[in-house]
Amino acid sequence: MNQQFLTSALFLGVVLLTVGITFWASRQTKSATDFYSGGRSFSGFQNGLAIGGDYMSAASFLGISGAIALYGYDGFLYSIGFLVAWLVALLLVAEMLRNAGRYTMADQLAFRMRQRPVRTAASVSTVVVSIFYLLAQMVGAGTLVALLLGVSSEAVKNLTIVGVGLLMIFYVVVGGMKGTTYVQIVKAVLLMLGSALIVFLVMLKFDFNLSALLGEAADKSGKGDAFLQPGLQYGSTLTSQIDFLSLGLALVLGTAGLPHILIRFYTVPTARDARKSVLWAIGLIGAFYLMTLVLGFGAAALLDTSEGSTVGDNSNLASPLLAEAVGGGDGSTGGAILLALISAVAFATILAVVAGLTLASSSSVAHDLYKGVFKKEGTVTEKDEVRVARIAAFAIGAVAIVLAIPAQRLNIAFLVALAFAVAASANLPAILFNMFWKRFNTRGATWSIYGGLITSVGLVLLSPVTSGAETSLFPDSDWAIFPLNNPGIVSIPAGFLLGIIGTLSSRESTSEQLYAELEVRALTGAGAEGASQH
Repeated sequence: MNQQFLTSALFLGVVLLTVGITFWASRQTKSATDFYSGGRSFSGFQNGLAIGGDYMSAASFLGISGAIALYGYDGFLYSIGFLVAWLVALLLVAEMLRNAGRYTMADQLAFRMRQRPVRTAASVSTVVVSIFYLLAQMVGAGTLVALLLGVSSEAVKNLTIVGVGLLMIFYVVVGGMKGTTYVQIVKAVLLMLGSALIVFLVMLKFDFNLSALLGEAADKSGKGDAFLQPGLQYGSTLTSQIDFLSLGLALVLGTAGLPHILIRFYTVPTARDARKSVLWAIGLIGAFYLMTLVLGFGAAALLDTSEGSTVGDNSNLASPLLAEAVGGGDGSTGGAILLALISAVAFATILAVVAGLTLASSSSVAHDLYKGVFKKEGTVTEKDEVRVARIAAFAIGAVAIVLAIPAQRLNIAFLVALAFAVAASANLPAILFNMFWKRFNTRGATWSIYGGLITSVGLVLLSPVTSGAETSLFPDSDWAIFPLNNPGIVSIPAGFLLGIIGTLSSRESTSEQLYAELEVRALTGAGAEGASQH
């Protein structure tokens, strides 16, 4: 009873803190620029923290540590992929996108192309990627609350998913980008401190000897040295090795196409701040992913991860149960405090990320679809645009709630990898071609986005993720004709190839002057500040 009271109090504290921040931010959100990009008022350090808060999701904290606890070395490959991805974002996208756009990914694409088809395609892609990612966070929330309340009831998990959905709608509708950013900053600090505390206590148990920790993890896993070597999850067959290659491609290339990460670059005043924010983010995220190594192997060493155990059946619970174990174990006061603390941090993580995702997709619906496609230029006021963004937040939240309920049996790190595959297939080819290929045109952009999107989502629907396996969305059906769990190895080249074919098969010529202007703006920032005021 005490543990549940403590847990409930901490959860409530986290929710009240984030709600308070949102109300405070709402008083400072007066224009469309405030709503979409926080008035471009955040420093490089603040935005770096917020990017970290946006990126270090429940998938990282719960999913990756769970994958390491069950599969050892192969689970840690998620951490490596997520971290290396930042180099692509830093070198190719961050600064240039900040200089070339205003509020959404489509601003950069539509700069030198026909507005309507390109904005429609970019908006559809943004919403689909965001919903895939939202599913992962909401599944994590349901799992977490069910563990803490000590119930396995589907009804409780479903109610939690609905509750998180309503909260994320509230953050976006009331707080806009300012509220969402401050929630992400607070969450990043809580997550780093909470993870560091658990890592310290795990290492203390092994006298700060990493080798002893890894040895114990290998012994307890029942798999011996194979636990510390590649191949446990992805090496047994040629298909699983190709699946791993596909996963790696999706993780490394996906970050630079994630809409909720891309719009963070618009919240800083200068290109220099955009660059600085990515460097801060890399430092934070790098430190965090090193900690997932200790969290995952610590869970393998100190918890029961065999089939039929709590962690064996639901790997997403490895971090919270590890916190309980190092705090003194089940039934101890220290264990109860740490379990409640880490779970509250994980819940804050979920709330911050879902707010960022909902903001990205609702912004795209209002700014790209409503203003750029459905209405004539000059007929939409800033007030109208923000109102539509708020309505869109309700609709996207509702769709995410409905889809998250049946997706609860999937590992959340794996769900996020699917979102990365869709982002890398649909968004990244168009963004890169637009910045670096003068000949690229409207048909190339739409073929690239829709082609990558349809290929990646279509292959997921025809894969073991959806049917034909015990862990599938529909385990009793079998229409899986695509053997891989992650479509990246097919859908990412398809996105690039369709962009090339679409461009070369169209007679439309693009303006050399506009391309030159985009290039100068992207590389130097000249003219970008003016663009943000239109």
